Amino acid sequence: MLGGTTEASALAVLLAGRGDAAVLSYAGRVANPKVQPIPVRVGGFGGVEGLVAYLRAHDVTYLVDATHPFAARMSANAVMAAARAGVAHIALTRPAWVPGPDDRWTRVSDIEGAVAALAGPARRVMLALGRMHVDAFAVQPQHEYLLRFVDTPEQIPGLPRHHLVVNRGPFDVDGDRRLMAAHGIEIVVCKNAGGTGAQAKLGAARALGLRVIMIDRPALPARLEVQAAEDVLHWLDHGADRGV
Repeated sequence: MLGGTTEASALAVLLAGRGDAAVLSYAGRVANPKVQPIPVRVGGFGGVEGLVAYLRAHDVTYLVDATHPFAARMSANAVMAAARAGVAHIALTRPAWVPGPDDRWTRVSDIEGAVAALAGPARRVMLALGRMHVDAFAVQPQHEYLLRFVDTPEQIPGLPRHHLVVNRGPFDVDGDRRLMAAHGIEIVVCKNAGGTGAQAKLGAARALGLRVIMIDRPALPARLEVQAAEDVLHWLDHGADRGV
């Protein structure tokens, strides 16, 4: 299983409870990942060919992609590697968020679009993106940025004006609302990760009447998708070997 998400952890518990032989693979971007009830490996595979080699060397029969919805390269590699290795493949993902009548969303297609959408006078902006893409916003240095990371970064973020909060969820709407209000946030920038684990910031932004710059999910190759860990077990037991 390719993991790193809440859904991956939930599936790991179910697989361990059944006694299935399974391994959860982390990309290695979080310094202290959650302890899992099944064996864990950390690190990349070396592209499609590396993943194919791993699947064959370890006699893998089923590949579950439970990575983040924005892990586009890994998900695309999983589709191709599973096909080349002849391994049954499924994606465990979460439904995307949709705006409600009280939400003030500006939808953009990617990080570059989000950066461009911040052109204009200085604002107080919460970048709810993790640490990977923060430095891209340095081209909009007029803003005061609020960052929230899971781990303390090894290098100081490349933003001239920012405040960093290191905190690991789960978060709730009241807590995020207090955080945004304390920092005078006017705009929230986030990815459409979907699910409930990271949804609190949207409820907080809605309660405060804030604008949200929402980055749409990347396009992925066609694949079989389910949205619950239990659905993966059903697939394993009733159809994976038949390619359904």
